[in-house]
Amino acid sequence: MPHPAVRLVAISEEPLSVAEVVDSLDDPTAGGLVLFVGRVRDHDGGKGVKALSYSAHPSALDRLAEVCDRVAAAHDVTGLAAVHRVGDLAIGDLAVVVATTAAHRGSSFDASEALIDTLKAEVPIWKHQGFTDGTEEWVGAP
Repeated sequence: MPHPAVRLVAISEEPLSVAEVVDSLDDPTAGGLVLFVGRVRDHDGGKGVKALSYSAHPSALDRLAEVCDRVAAAHDVTGLAAVHRVGDLAIGDLAVVVATTAAHRGSSFDASEALIDTLKAEVPIWKHQGFTDGTEEWVGAP
């Protein structure tokens, strides 16, 4: 059974919506909402990025839900949401959106940091980057 604070967990091939994430956390008891948006940037490791694609293992959605449940249980939050994009993305596209709400901002900041850090460490979503110099690399792949 998911933690009651977990409101939205998704992996999508469609563009992500910050408004959808924020709306999913609407709660009059929440005095703080902390939002993190990860965007595709035009560089990495000193190289120019020209193309980027995310791939997810079939277990990724279940793993993301588990991470959300653990973070919600470990922090005093009223709401938590996490969505990640897969497929081909362009520079500037949203790759990941996470947010938490809590009665007070400190709990929400702590939970949001734990959520994005744990998601990146544990959810099997891999990034393939193509660089302007013709090289490429996988990030996070086993």
